[in-house]
Amino acid sequence: MTRYVSSAKMTWKFRKQPSPIPSAIMNATQINKELDVKGLNCPLPILRAKKALADMATGQVLKVVSTDPGSVKDFAAFCKQTGNPLLSSSETPTEFTFVISKR
Repeated sequence: MTRYVSSAKMTWKFRKQPSPIPSAIMNATQINKELDVKGLNCPLPILRAKKALADMATGQVLKVVSTDPGSVKDFAAFCKQTGNPLLSSSETPTEFTFVISKR
């Protein structure tokens, strides 16, 4: 979406930057804690997420950013096994982002 703003002498063009998390999730969910596990390989991203979730209250939301391609399957299985809902997962060419709600 492109939006134009004009003043008496200039016109500025603003472009909405793509978000790594779908906008419906971003708007509806407040991220309570962010976890950066870039550069870590299995099983460390899962272990760090498990530790972070243990320190959170029920209903709070954790955002995890990883660079490990195996984390896509790992986080899906982790959330299914623990019962913590995986609200969203997205990827860019270099990063994988997961949004998990604490049950």
